[in-house]
Amino acid sequence: MKLDPYKHKERYNTWKENVVKLGEIPNVGKTNSELILNYLYDMERGINIASKSVKGSRSFIRLNTIRDKMGFFSVKFKQIYGLEKVIDVTEEQLVGFFVEMKQGQLKKEDGKNYFSVDSYAKIFKAFWHWWMKVNKKKGIEIQDITTDLDTKQEKPDWVYLNEQEVRLIADNSKRYYKVLIMFLFDTGIRAPTELMNIKVSDFFNDFKELNIREEISKTFGRRIKLMLSSSMIKEHIQLNKLESDDFIFTKSPSAVNRYFGEMGEKLFGDKVSPAGQKYSELTMYDFRHNACCYWLPRYKSESALKYRFGWKKSDKIHYYSELLGMKDTIAQEDLLIDTTKTEIEQDLQKVNKENDLLKERMSSMEKQIVSLMESTNKLLMETVGKI
Repeated sequence: MKLDPYKHKERYNTWKENVVKLGEIPNVGKTNSELILNYLYDMERGINIASKSVKGSRSFIRLNTIRDKMGFFSVKFKQIYGLEKVIDVTEEQLVGFFVEMKQGQLKKEDGKNYFSVDSYAKIFKAFWHWWMKVNKKKGIEIQDITTDLDTKQEKPDWVYLNEQEVRLIADNSKRYYKVLIMFLFDTGIRAPTELMNIKVSDFFNDFKELNIREEISKTFGRRIKLMLSSSMIKEHIQLNKLESDDFIFTKSPSAVNRYFGEMGEKLFGDKVSPAGQKYSELTMYDFRHNACCYWLPRYKSESALKYRFGWKKSDKIHYYSELLGMKDTIAQEDLLIDTTKTEIEQDLQKVNKENDLLKERMSSMEKQIVSLMESTNKLLMETVGKI
């Protein structure tokens, strides 16, 4: 069984049950409700997916995001443009809508700016491509009004901690959180999705290796070495008398993040870290970033680092580290260009050959001396015998 820390499946199914009872999605209008439900139903089954998108049914995380954002568009388009149907929005209105969101002209109900506007744009773009495909099957061509939408990913701020700062927080935390911090920093594991699904049975080689199972990973399963937290994990399991099928970390993500934020503020103050986020907003997610910063200069190959973190693309390395904490590691020998290296290597090979030849000559001379001594001794013995 795979744990669902944020209860995405439960939330989606509960929402669907309520919608069925009501007969439509509240506050979006009958036509929009029908459109959104049809779209969600297709996404549940993986039908009418855009040609360039990954095939297959969408996760409950994605389905919850779709229902939330499509409801948002329905309400906003009616408020701003007086549209009863989201599909009646024009290209000019759509582009202007997202520009205003990004520039802060269009604000949330609490007066704050929207963040990750790119994710909103991607959701609408996916919906529109679905609408185009559904209509194409009916012989109706729908214009793509989403081509000029800016869907470039916005990099969120996070809390940067170096190794000493991570250990400082760990040392000042309660035992459970200390073990958790070092485990997160060591493994770089996705939290809470992968983290909360780790069981005692996932550890091997006396807790020096961790198997992150395929079914709990966002990308692929992997078996990694524990270099910083092995003994702490072993002790944690023994002290809590955990059995093979028990989960290791069971505290709710919200409780953990609240504790981390309090510790961040207590130790470093309510100021901004080098990665743009306040120390008081430290979360489990930040330790994946910091783990990347820690392991990046220590791994000899990029592919090995990607394997540890469960990444398929190299751009994730810069995304998660932003090269924070890096230092110049060039050495004097790195200044030797390839040709110079080749010449030195050739000279070295020549010297080695000469040494080998000299050794052979000395060995040959030693044999000759031994042979000469044996002959001399023999001759001497013969002469003494005649006397």
